[in-house]
Order: sequence, then structure tokens, then C-alpha cells
Amino acid sequence: MRAVVYDEYGPPDVLRVEEIPKPAPGPGQVLVEVAATSVNLSDWEGLHGTPAYARLGGLRRPGRRVLGSDIAGWVESVGSDVTRFRPGDAVYGDNLALMGGFAQYAVAPESALAHKPAALTFAQASTLPQAGPIAIQGTAAAGPGRRVLINGAGGGSGSVAVQLARNAGAHVTGVDNAGKLDYIRSLGADRVIDYRSQDYTRTGPYDLVLDLVAHRSVLACRALARGGRYLCVGGPVRTLLEILTVGTVTGLLTGRRIQVMAVRLGPKHFEPLADRCLAGQVDIHIDRTYPLDEVPQALAFHGEGHALGKVVVDIAGRAREA
Repeated sequence: MRAVVYDEYGPPDVLRVEEIPKPAPGPGQVLVEVAATSVNLSDWEGLHGTPAYARLGGLRRPGRRVLGSDIAGWVESVGSDVTRFRPGDAVYGDNLALMGGFAQYAVAPESALAHKPAALTFAQASTLPQAGPIAIQGTAAAGPGRRVLINGAGGGSGSVAVQLARNAGAHVTGVDNAGKLDYIRSLGADRVIDYRSQDYTRTGPYDLVLDLVAHRSVLACRALARGGRYLCVGGPVRTLLEILTVGTVTGLLTGRRIQVMAVRLGPKHFEPLADRCLAGQVDIHIDRTYPLDEVPQALAFHGEGHALGKVVVDIAGRAREA
């Protein structure tokens, strides 16, 4: 099968298309013919091997040669003990543990997959499994009249989070670069901030800050109202450790909660978002779609912060099919 592989950490040009053996599913696993794979921050981190936790599978070189976790496609075959799927089923899921989505076929645990809603295209379905749980869990505390700030509001998780918080009745402030501010407004944000010209930690106060970029120190807590909550997802190890230690103590002393969000993944955490999309409550925005041969360009476009919403790789030339 054709796949985009890499054997060393680095920029997108370390990626190349290669013919590699088609994988076979083991017990409890499903072989998926991939129609579409969406690009996530985890792919960018896995490509570069930074932050340090991105090297957990391989300290000096990548433990898995094929990136791509959010997949949608058709069941090709199933391993022993698989009971929920059969060949031909349309499925989608977050294959973060095994990766492999930037290829014609990928093996995924049965537990990571769900049946794809018939009304969603494969491209649309591929955008939900990782971004959905982050956005849903990150905005769970949003509600009528609450002041919510989302840092990284123009990206995949951020654009969903803005819509969920707004639908919950919150006053939403979206932070990103200047090129994304009009897009964030179109999602329903009440206020937008260009992080290059204004420090959001000196605005507020906010009842909830969802930080999807997490390059700020615990000083981000100064944007919180008393009783407010700061949640970050990912980021440099130094920042995460500071939040877990100094941030926890600072929060206790100031009456605020400063936390790293432990995202719960899997179908029961992303299928609710699919339901909201089908009900017309949340819009799925795909900025650009690339063919398999252009995965390096797709990762560069996403990683350099240009994407409005999601970037999708059309593996089989059928991503727009439902």
C-alpha cells in the first residue's frame, strides 16, 4: 500500500511516500481502508518530536513510521474478538495509540472506532474524533452569562469550542492571529483578540479560560475571575509542569482553579459532537483538502497556524462521499 512515512524527527520535508506492506489486524483490531484523515496538533508534535512527550514511542527516532490519528473509511477486515464491525462498514475514530492514518490502510483498536453517520461525509467525520472531546470537555463549564476565553479559537478544537460555548449562552472571547479573527467572529464569538498585538492575560476577568496553545506561564491565571478556571491542553513540558505545580498552589491561594485537562477519548466522547453537527448546532469547517502525496504540505499549512478549522487529507479520492 502507499503511505507517507518518516524515519527521523524534523520538518515536513522528512516525510516521503513509500510502498509498505499492508497491515493485518490482530485480536480486537480492525483494518480500515482509509478515505480521509484530518490533521491534528498531535501529528505536528509527532513529526518534530517536540514537546518531549511526543517521543514516548521512540526517543531517537519515531516509533511509528506513519502519522495520522483521526481516520474515516471502510472496514476491510477484522481480527478475532471483534464484534461491533464487519467488512464494508463505514467507520471513524481517533487512532492516536497506533496512528497510521496517512496511508491507504490503517489498523485500529475496535474500541477506538464508531459507525460513521450516513449524513456525514468521510472528510467531515474525520474532523471530529480528536477535536470533539477536547472542545466538549473544555467548555463543559460554559453557561448563560459566563465569560469564556478560548486561546487558539481559530483551529480545529477551538472553532468547535467557540460554537459550543456560544450555544451554551456564554459570552465568548476568541484569541488567535489576526488572519483568523473574522472567521472566529463568524462562529459566534462576541469579542476577538489578536495575540500578536494584545496580551489576553491582561484582559478579562473570565470565568473560564480554555488554552489550546498553552505557551503561557501560570500568569494566565490573572485573567481569571475569583472562582474561575483555567484549562490547558498540551504545550511544552516546562509549561505543563509549571501549571501542575506552581499553578496548583497559586490557584489554591487565589481561589482559582488552574489545571491541565486530561482529555477522555473514544466514541462515547466524540459521538455527541457528531449528533450536534447533524442537528445543525455545530458547523464543521474544512479549510483545505490535500491528496495523500501532499501530506507534507498539509502538515506545514496546519503547523504554521494558517488553518481556519480543520485540514483534511483525502486518501482515496472519496473523502467527499457520505
